[in-house]
Amino acid sequence: MKYLNIKKALAAWQALQPLSEKDRGRLSRRFTVDFNYNSNHIEGNTLTYGQTEILLLFGKVIGEADVRDVQEMAASNVGLKMMTEEASVKDMPLTQNFIRTLHKTLLRENYTVYRNLPGGQQTSYMIHAGQYKTRPNSVITRYGDRFEYASPEETPGLMADLVDWYNAAEQEGKLSPLELAALFHYRYIRIHPFEDGNGRIARLMVNFILTRHDYPMIVVRSRKKSEYLEALHQADMEVGPVPSDGAHADIKDIRPFMKYFNELVATEVYNDVLFVSEKDENVWWYDGERIAFRTPNYTRILNAMRTEPTLTLADMKELTGISVTAIQKLLDQLIQKRYVERGEKDGSWRVFVTQ
Repeated sequence: MKYLNIKKALAAWQALQPLSEKDRGRLSRRFTVDFNYNSNHIEGNTLTYGQTEILLLFGKVIGEADVRDVQEMAASNVGLKMMTEEASVKDMPLTQNFIRTLHKTLLRENYTVYRNLPGGQQTSYMIHAGQYKTRPNSVITRYGDRFEYASPEETPGLMADLVDWYNAAEQEGKLSPLELAALFHYRYIRIHPFEDGNGRIARLMVNFILTRHDYPMIVVRSRKKSEYLEALHQADMEVGPVPSDGAHADIKDIRPFMKYFNELVATEVYNDVLFVSEKDENVWWYDGERIAFRTPNYTRILNAMRTEPTLTLADMKELTGISVTAIQKLLDQLIQKRYVERGEKDGSWRVFVTQ
């Protein structure tokens, strides 16, 4: 992985085409959970990876879960499906209406946010689903300075510029799909057109552009959030603090983010290649990470759980030939890593690693 580059990753991906229906289904299920979990987790959603998988693939809620987080995750998946369907119509230009509709889908409805001011007073404001912001927004960077996004007055014009630029640049073909996706993301974030949900929309739009050009979709992993934010910050340092400059940045202006983005896509695509092509029964995957178990006993236990979720330790010993003591030690490791979980009510095993 250290010497991997985007050209080699994409070549390896193309060499696998066309994928079988089975492999397309495996990748789709994996991406559905990974993308929704990570994109929402970056923004503070508290559902675990396992809860996300059960919710999105089986429509069930397990364990304790915040109702709003559950609704947010379900809406995110609807937005992902909407984006994928829209991207498949390749001769249709991008519109502001689609972006606003996507935002409306993610947020579902208007809601009020309450904040405590430094003096102890409470203030509130309305978040508008599917509408551009009506109040200024900014962020305090990890360096302690305030970074302003486009004003509410600037936003409609800048969004019109962004969409017009994208449609023209796509037709012109001078920028690669990766450059288009990275530059769209950066310009969009500098506008920050909505009061909430901008990061989630930006990551959906990156995949809109990639899949529109027959590239695999990618996941920004929440465990690597700091790298993602630092790449954006470094690009901001080159572009400067004026929002309209950021909203009209050129590809050469965002070199730090472009470097990050190329490495991200190379890693994600190469992992897709491994996921599809590697035939090793002791290799499993969890949230984009390849797990090569050192002993086949892990695989024996995991396969036993998948075959019969209600197994007891004695049952596992009977099926696998592993001692109960050894099984318990291996289970402790699997549970600690959150690769498996046992249901509190029915006692059945849930396996969250996949092959």
